[in-house]
Amino acid sequence: ADIAIDLGEVDHFEFNDIWRILFKDIRNMGGAAWDLKGCCGPEESIFLAFYAGYGLIFFFINSWAVMKPMRLLSVFVHEFGHASACWLTGGKVKKIEVYDNEGGITGYSGGWKVCVIPAGYVGGAFWGGAFVAMSGSRIGATIVACLILFALFISLFHDPNKTVVFISIGFGILLLAVILIEWLWFHPFLEYVTLFFGVFIGVYSVKDIYDDLVTRTAEGSDAVACNQMWPCCLPRCVGVQFWLIAFAFQVLGLYIALVLMVSND
Repeated sequence: ADIAIDLGEVDHFEFNDIWRILFKDIRNMGGAAWDLKGCCGPEESIFLAFYAGYGLIFFFINSWAVMKPMRLLSVFVHEFGHASACWLTGGKVKKIEVYDNEGGITGYSGGWKVCVIPAGYVGGAFWGGAFVAMSGSRIGATIVACLILFALFISLFHDPNKTVVFISIGFGILLLAVILIEWLWFHPFLEYVTLFFGVFIGVYSVKDIYDDLVTRTAEGSDAVACNQMWPCCLPRCVGVQFWLIAFAFQVLGLYIALVLMVSND
């Protein structure tokens, strides 16, 4: 269960208390309910209902104009996946761009291409699953929101185009407002916002991989680039591997979220 903070005694709330809450789930992992014994109570049932509802929203209205900001955010996560892999392997990111037609590009030099190239589709799928996994708790959802804010902020220093600037400002204001609402006025709220982000980004990755890499071979795609590095792996074969990984990340994220929620009951 989450630990509520009495705002009337906020002066006595110290940073060691924050760390104690933050690492509560990690300390309990040794006794985690990996078999999901005790699932599903009211909290887990509501979580699953929201997950299913968000999935239906994606499949029925994903193509609507109202969902375009989320589609652009998903493209941004894809491009930031390339950028993150580049940084982690010693490369330099020159620019991160997202286009209004829902394409994008990450300009970089150096780094390990063997890691950087797959990190777009696989990275988007990974973060979608990770966001779902962490949305089962208040602290986890806050970490998700802060990670997104951090990525958006960092992108502003790497020659962003107008779309990236608009995404950063828009989602930055939204997430800051949601965090304040969660911690000052109403709980739970942030968990279901970050869960929506996780479901949308994760399922978008699954669909995007299937449309772009499995059903066809698009020149200049990440799958073609992987094929150029490993000629034995045909582009569609790479696409199938990416698709299976993306699907597995989303299932694993939901499973871990339920494990953590049941373990903390």
